[in-house]
Amino acid sequence: MTTVQDLGRYGAQGMGIPISGALDPISLRLANALVGNPQGAAGLELRFLGPKIRIEGGPIRIALVGTQTSIDILEPTPLRIPSGRSVTLADGQVFRIGGVADTSCCYLAISGRFDLPVLFGSMATFQTSGIGGVDGRAIQDADKIDLIVDTPPLGPDRMLMRSFEWNDQAPIRIVPGPQADYFTQAAFDTFASEAYEISRMSSRMALRLEGPPLTHAKGFNIPSDGVVNGSIQVPGNQMPIILMVDRQTTGGYPKIATVISADLPRLGRALPGQKLRFKAIEVDEAERIRRDMEARIQELTDDIGSVSPSIEDMNSVLMRKNLISGAVSASG
Repeated sequence: MTTVQDLGRYGAQGMGIPISGALDPISLRLANALVGNPQGAAGLELRFLGPKIRIEGGPIRIALVGTQTSIDILEPTPLRIPSGRSVTLADGQVFRIGGVADTSCCYLAISGRFDLPVLFGSMATFQTSGIGGVDGRAIQDADKIDLIVDTPPLGPDRMLMRSFEWNDQAPIRIVPGPQADYFTQAAFDTFASEAYEISRMSSRMALRLEGPPLTHAKGFNIPSDGVVNGSIQVPGNQMPIILMVDRQTTGGYPKIATVISADLPRLGRALPGQKLRFKAIEVDEAERIRRDMEARIQELTDDIGSVSPSIEDMNSVLMRKNLISGAVSASG
């Protein structure tokens, strides 16, 4: 489930084309910053299991962000690179990213631009309609993605000095409505006080939740109207559905609330079986929280530093060059 994603496809919803893009745009932006790309550049979104990739040409810089999983360089010399740090690879080097268990998505940025078609200003893959990315689908064995490299010459590798902090125990913040009058007060009280579990039927299109039912006051059908990322629909089974990046553009179920934009990346990372709680806030508070989030991202990118090789890293480099870092006498 590795796909090409960027920050999304805007301006085409009137034609029924969703925004798509990264489930966790924060991690994509930070990964791009590490390799010297614009923050909105397309990268690879990895879901649950990463790919094995061979570099042709080079040098090419890569970085993985959004997981504790490492980059494993396989050829010519094995080396493990932690997430949150870039590494420069040469022609013929092979690396792999294995199972990702701590998040539903993470991001591999690669220096340069993918030489792929741009549709409505985006390369984002939308698999349902088969558009964007590599033929509108997930990456397959033997796929080749060409790069256009027009960035300045590569300097030292870089690393995030601090990680973006995710508080998975905090409630997901919501703004009530827009169809608040379609729900009983008891439904609001339940949604704001009870825990809901993410169903295994969830996808990039929507998170389906399981928990206490939310009672409708005026039925569960409305004339179809526009939806947004984070709209929380409640169909006839009274179980809430949070619409995500590959959502439809209109919907005919009443919406009890909308997740604030600053909490959507955390939902994008959430795993099936995870429990969520919700807290209602006002729009002005939601806007302040988003501004604070953007300020934190800016601080992290401003603090990116050059990598100072550790002793272990330096030994690996020297060994690859048939050198040693020192010698210790074994005699007394």
